[in-house]
Amino acid sequence: MSKLTHRGRRARSPGGQEESRSEQERPAGGEPGEEEQGDGDSKEQRLSLMEEVLLLGIKDREGYTSFWNDCISAGLRGCILVELALRRRVQLEPATMRKKSLLNRKVLFKSDAPTGDVLLDEALKHIKGTEPPETVQSWIELLTGETWNPLKLHYQLRNVRERLAKGLVEKGVLTTEKQNFLLFDMTTHPVVTDDTVKRRLQ
Repeated sequence: MSKLTHRGRRARSPGGQEESRSEQERPAGGEPGEEEQGDGDSKEQRLSLMEEVLLLGIKDREGYTSFWNDCISAGLRGCILVELALRRRVQLEPATMRKKSLLNRKVLFKSDAPTGDVLLDEALKHIKGTEPPETVQSWIELLTGETWNPLKLHYQLRNVRERLAKGLVEKGVLTTEKQNFLLFDMTTHPVVTDDTVKRRLQ
C-alpha cells in the first residue's frame, strides 16, 4: 500500500475529524495531499496508485501488460480519479436518499492547485472546465477515449501506460529494453532483478 493510499484511508476519524495528526503537523505552506519525500522514504512509498496498478499488471520478464487485459486502461483512469480525490482536488457529489451507485455519482471540481503529476494535472484541467459535472463512469469513458461524442474526444489521456512506465524506470522499479516482434521493434519495461517493490504490493 502506498503512503498516499494509507493516508487517504485514515483521513476521516470516527469523531468526524477531517485531518490526521500528521497532516495537522504539516509545515505552513504545505499543499494538502502532497507526499512528504524525506531522505528516509523508500521508493515504494513514493509510488502513485496508478503506478502501483500498472506495476501489478506488467509481466515481470516480458515488460508489458497482457494483450488480453481490457480492464487495465479503465482501471488506470479510475485510479487517476481516486488520486485526485485523495489529494482533495475533486470530490463526489453528496449522497442522496436515492443512494446512487459510486459510478453514477458526479465528480465535483474542488481545487486547481498543481499536484506535481502531469497526468493528474491534465485530468484535473478537463474536470475543471466541464459543465455540468460528469459522473465517475462518464469520466472513465472520456479519459480512455471510449465515447461516441466526437466533441469530447479531446478528453482522452494518451499513452498513459508508457508515461507511467517511464516514471517507474526513473524510480528504479522498471528497466527499458527493445524487443523485436515479427516486423517491428517494441519498447518494453521489465521489472528490475530486485523486485522487492512489486512483491510488497502482491
